[in-house]
Amino acid sequence: MYSDGLSFLEEERDAWRPFEELLQLTDEQLEQEVEGAHGWTGRDLMAHLTVWQDGWLTIARELAVGPQSPAFDWLKAVSDDWDAQGDALNARFQAEWASLSTTELRGRFASIPGELRGYLTVVPEARWLKDSGHLRSLLANTTEHYGDHIADLKAVLAAAER
Repeated sequence: MYSDGLSFLEEERDAWRPFEELLQLTDEQLEQEVEGAHGWTGRDLMAHLTVWQDGWLTIARELAVGPQSPAFDWLKAVSDDWDAQGDALNARFQAEWASLSTTELRGRFASIPGELRGYLTVVPEARWLKDSGHLRSLLANTTEHYGDHIADLKAVLAAAER
């Protein structure tokens, strides 16, 4: 799929760019529930996307120092049983991230994607790009995941314009 890590990193960066518009919204706009976004707020969308990037940031940190990643093993187990536990896990993460101040959420949302990209540049490509399981998981938690939520982003941004 990708011949080199830079190709993925460029594609991921381009796919993430539209979501950065959320950082331009006021705190009040981020708190509005949006019908077209599963009843989520912009804040909920920011947290939801970032929590999965953060999971992969942990994986990348582990893969940077060795070929094994306990965080990946956990994520794979969750993914393998997503139908049974996915909604509950997302709800748990949403509740945890709801306790963050808006300033802290904005900070994580702004920094974690770049940190993930940075770590991936030092992880040997054999451990993520050339490892089909790792690559599938990375895609599912980044570019594919962003695509799943582009309609939510558009709804949040449209509601903020009203």
